[in-house]
Amino acid sequence: MPDEGRMDQGHAQDPSLNSDTQSDVTRERRTGVMVRNVVLLVVVMAAVFGTGRWAYWQWSHVSETDARIAADTVAISSRVAGWIVDLPVTDGEKVAAGSLLVEIDSRNAKLQLTEYAARIAGLESARAQIESEIDLIDKTSTSRIEAVRSHADAARVAVKSSREQFELARTDFERTRSLLKDQIVSRRRVDQAQNEMSLAQERHQRAQADLAAALADVGEAEAERGQMTVLARRMDALGHEQAEIAAQRDQQALDIADRTIKSLIDGVVSETFVDAGEYVSAGQRLMLIHNPSTVWVEANIKETDIRHLSPGMTVDISLDAYPDHSFSGTVARIGEAATSEFALLPNPNPSGNFTKVTQRLPVRIALTPSEVPLRPGMMAVVNIPIPGR
Repeated sequence: MPDEGRMDQGHAQDPSLNSDTQSDVTRERRTGVMVRNVVLLVVVMAAVFGTGRWAYWQWSHVSETDARIAADTVAISSRVAGWIVDLPVTDGEKVAAGSLLVEIDSRNAKLQLTEYAARIAGLESARAQIESEIDLIDKTSTSRIEAVRSHADAARVAVKSSREQFELARTDFERTRSLLKDQIVSRRRVDQAQNEMSLAQERHQRAQADLAAALADVGEAEAERGQMTVLARRMDALGHEQAEIAAQRDQQALDIADRTIKSLIDGVVSETFVDAGEYVSAGQRLMLIHNPSTVWVEANIKETDIRHLSPGMTVDISLDAYPDHSFSGTVARIGEAATSEFALLPNPNPSGNFTKVTQRLPVRIALTPSEVPLRPGMMAVVNIPIPGR
């Protein structure tokens, strides 16, 4: 502008410039001003249009940058303690369900299992021997008891018969002795009757002794069968001991099985925390595994926007890792509590000073299947159109 002023003054001072030249300069100046005004107007209108479009987009969408890819991560731990002898997988390696992840030294456990098996075999042999003894006693005692019981029955009959003979002989002696007083019989006949009574008494006593011996034999034979009960109880005790050792054997077998850790899913090793040769404790975390085909987006939506969301709504997703790709999904689940409720360090606000902060609720977004590999932890931006706006 100063140059143009000086040029105008120069033209005004130069008498050689005619009036046409001055008119052209004035026309060019006006044109330049109009162009600047038009450009300025276009810029202002573009800014107003862009601002309005941005404001409308914000009003008609729920947008959130606090979102990331998530997956069900399985923490692999050991149920037993021991030395790691094999670790065939590394970070990022794909594993199939049933494939070996970690193997822990099991030599001592296998020796203990062999010992339990030997003890069980010994107890089984002892029980078989006792069972054979019971069977033998059963067979021999059955026939013996039948014999001694028959002998005892015969002895009872003999005792009864000898008692009757003794009673008869005694009656005859008493009658003969009374006849001797009346001198009807001779002394010799009395002595003979007395002798017969003594013999009958002796036979009766012998029969009683035989009966007692037969009853003793019956008791002895029955006692032998009672030994069968003792042996049966001993066999039951061995059975309980065998069951106890069998339980220990099964527990030891489970211990051996736990020393071979296999994958339960088809997935990818996210991270390993141990190396081969290390000693691990029971419950120690060994590695993390996730299934890359089952991933979703976990977004923390402001509580002021949560009222606009409902399950099934369409979601536009962009990932920082793949800026040239667009992804889509649907709202699968809306959290029932704010994320602050799960904080490890709660904020009880004991001082009474309170600063209100907008809370966030977790929203799970199911992803539409894509060929692009998605890894847990990738940052995402979600845009959810609000219906009716």
